[in-house]
Amino acid sequence: MTVHSLSSTPSSVRWGELPCAGDPPVLEVEPGDVVVVDTVSHEGILEDQGRDPLAFFTARGIEAAAVLADAVEIARSVEHDPRSRGPHVVTGPVAVRGARPGDVLSVTVEELQLRADYGVVSNRHGRGALPGQFPRDGADVVSVLARVETDPVTGARRGSLPAGPRTDARVRFPLRPFLGLVGVATPGPGRLHSVPPGAHGGNLDVSALGAGSTLHLPVQVEGALCYVGDPHYAQGDGEVALTAFEAPLRARLRLDLVPAGAVRVRGVLWGETPEHLVPIGLDADLDEAVRQAVRTAIALLTDLGMDPAHAYAYLSAAGDFAVSQVVDRVAGVHGLLRKADLADLLASPA
Repeated sequence: MTVHSLSSTPSSVRWGELPCAGDPPVLEVEPGDVVVVDTVSHEGILEDQGRDPLAFFTARGIEAAAVLADAVEIARSVEHDPRSRGPHVVTGPVAVRGARPGDVLSVTVEELQLRADYGVVSNRHGRGALPGQFPRDGADVVSVLARVETDPVTGARRGSLPAGPRTDARVRFPLRPFLGLVGVATPGPGRLHSVPPGAHGGNLDVSALGAGSTLHLPVQVEGALCYVGDPHYAQGDGEVALTAFEAPLRARLRLDLVPAGAVRVRGVLWGETPEHLVPIGLDADLDEAVRQAVRTAIALLTDLGMDPAHAYAYLSAAGDFAVSQVVDRVAGVHGLLRKADLADLLASPA
């Protein structure tokens, strides 16, 4: 195993679009290698925020020295048209030697480190779960600065944001860092918009996939061409306002390759944590996204040896399904299936 470093620089990122088969890799690694990526959040650098993170954050009380130099350089130097591209800063792609269509790339998040003690939650342009109600008072965008605090009793870090613009009261909540965007390149010369997720992964926004998790992605092009972005410090399931606690992370990722002949469950997106299997469903129709997540869950359970009807019964008795997000054009749903429940099957899978 070799450990590689990958910074987010104008030469290693795309802003608002996803790599495709024709894009050259910024790094090439062997299966099983580790890549340590410094990711950059899009919040604070977008056009409707002035495209000047130094001015944006210092106006909100952040010291100039705490504004990340890579975010400043990307905002200054990287081409971006918000009318045709998404908001996300996408780092990569990373080629995995030997990866071919039919294989599965397993991306394991070994560690996540906060790169700042602040971030932003935004609602803009009538988007989000309540597009006719927010933003209010004719505002085009509302960006709320969130901070990382240390609990004075436990010493644990937590998130906090103000209860309103004219109060000192704050609300506080647990940090749950994860990468919202992890994917592989798609065939052909056209680059996809960064917002909608799909079979390639991309902007999944599955909050369960933090440190210790693995996302299993069906490879679509030679080399897989993996990329990451959209770092979060916390996100409630649904991500209802449009963005969550968006802030930069240093991610240590291991890239493993499952050859096509060893792939057990084909054509599905799923992840896992030390405690759970995480089936994923995606569709513009939220009801169909639920159905797809349930179908994927049944496929995973039948691969372990369950009868499909009994798997369906188990899901109804003990499987949890949550709305990952409703704001990315394609809705997402993920399940949480406890591995402890499946100990007999995992000990001797079919």
